[in-house]
Amino acid sequence: MSTSPADLVRAFHLAFGLDARSTPTEVPPALAAHRGELLAEEAAEVAEVSVTGPLDRLAHELADVVYVAYGTALVHGIDLDAVIAEIHRSNMTKLGPDGRVSRRADGKVLKGDHYEAPDVSGVLHRQGWTPPTPEPREAPGA
Repeated sequence: MSTSPADLVRAFHLAFGLDARSTPTEVPPALAAHRGELLAEEAAEVAEVSVTGPLDRLAHELADVVYVAYGTALVHGIDLDAVIAEIHRSNMTKLGPDGRVSRRADGKVLKGDHYEAPDVSGVLHRQGWTPPTPEPREAPGA
């Protein structure tokens, strides 16, 4: 059996009759809101246990966040592994050509002059996503 998070979560969704799409798509607002609530709930649990511990519970809650995030991606038909790879590619451009890292006072790595933003839209396009066509705007004074 695969240990890929995407494969494991897909198996869970299929076994329990949950939404699982294979092409990126918008979902009904109620479903999108529900997925957001699930993610927020899991993130709050991580925030709480990261301070109070213990480490095994932190590991559990972190895994829950990843599991729900992969489930949310699956509900939307997003290949999250491909998106993560693009985010990683972009993040690596934060490293200056001289190997220097620019950090904020709290240690967060900052974007340098050579930073390249991720092309998430391009990744989704390659997965079959067609963005919605914007509504035509009325001309001023019309």
